[in-house]
Amino acid sequence: MILSKINRQILLFLSTLMLALVGCGNQAPAPEAVAPPIAEVTAPDTLNLSLNVDVNTVQDLRNRDDVVLIDVREDWEYDDGHIPGAILIPLGEVPNRLNEIPGDKTVIAVCRSGNRSGQATNFLQQQGFKNVHNMQGGMIAWSQAGFEIEK
Repeated sequence: MILSKINRQILLFLSTLMLALVGCGNQAPAPEAVAPPIAEVTAPDTLNLSLNVDVNTVQDLRNRDDVVLIDVREDWEYDDGHIPGAILIPLGEVPNRLNEIPGDKTVIAVCRSGNRSGQATNFLQQQGFKNVHNMQGGMIAWSQAGFEIEK
């Protein structure tokens, strides 16, 4: 029963990942293996954020000690410009790097347009993360707002 549930989650994640990659025009390889679901991670959502947050909210929160930004784009995209302080974990690596994502903080996922970060947010929720959010519009919206970009 548990193995069947894990297999369904793997299949759901991989098909979601493929849709995200096609939608973003990204050619990232699919993850080699998906880590088994982790224990429930219950960081309190003291910020009362919705699932999708706008770039102005992210700008206001990004320097807080209880907030971490996870950039799920590819290395070359991150190198072209990212939000200062954002941690790079490409979408295809998220399943194998869950231990690097703090469960005791507010996590905001970022990508180019908001598509891959939305997929990462959904996947992390399926793995038991409770306080995960997607930055709407991604780096496109961040750039358009004129916020700081680090290279």
